[in-house]
Amino acid sequence: MSVDDSSPAEPAEPPRRAEHAEEPGHSHGHGDEPHAGSLANRLNWLRAGVLGANDGIVSTAGIVVGVAAATTDRAPIFTAGIAGLAAGAVSMALGEYVSVSTQRDTERALLDKEARELAEQPEAEFDELVGLYEAKGLTHSTACQVARELTEHDAFDAHVEAELGIDPHELTNPWQAAVSSAVSFTTGAVLPLIAILAPPASIRIPVTFVVVLIALAITGALGAILGGSKPWRPMIRVVIGGAIAMAVTFGIGHLVGHTVT
Repeated sequence: MSVDDSSPAEPAEPPRRAEHAEEPGHSHGHGDEPHAGSLANRLNWLRAGVLGANDGIVSTAGIVVGVAAATTDRAPIFTAGIAGLAAGAVSMALGEYVSVSTQRDTERALLDKEARELAEQPEAEFDELVGLYEAKGLTHSTACQVARELTEHDAFDAHVEAELGIDPHELTNPWQAAVSSAVSFTTGAVLPLIAILAPPASIRIPVTFVVVLIALAITGALGAILGGSKPWRPMIRVVIGGAIAMAVTFGIGHLVGHTVT
């Protein structure tokens, strides 16, 4: 450890600086390992997909169980389920597109601002970069050397990753987000639709309850694991929430169906 703080040992430090330069994810010794930021981004997308599927399961199950409580005919149940699936998928896609587009616009504005500052105040930006590395625990001399080498390699990338935490080569894609959201919602929504239509009328609602709660337990556990938490509490919460949603829509459908008829 004393090697980092001893100026006479600086000629022996290039391997350590190479490690700092490789931290963004370009390690020569582990070329197959994903970029740290890229991995986190993929996990976020996967977790969002799981949550989208969860939304599709709950919302569609609530619709079809409510309609099934009012009538035993498959046609209105199917129609309501498909309508709910389509409306939910479109709504999720539009919402995600608007949200991610706003995020992308913000990222681009920050990148443009950083590019202007680098062009107009390169010395001040360099000092700021040095300060960021010092805040991470590097000595002043080491921070200066790391900042200098990264700046010489790619000043813009070095500054935006250190200051903003943005990879300019992997900005969020609103179209990808919209399609992913719609697909995940549709995937989840198909399950209760099949569960309510496949069994005989006498057992279709209990079967749907069981299938949906099992699916929610799985998606709840996956979402928790991808989020880095223990699965039991999130799984129990989402199962209870789904059960309450179906119970409420079943009660409303049963009441309205008998009142209308």
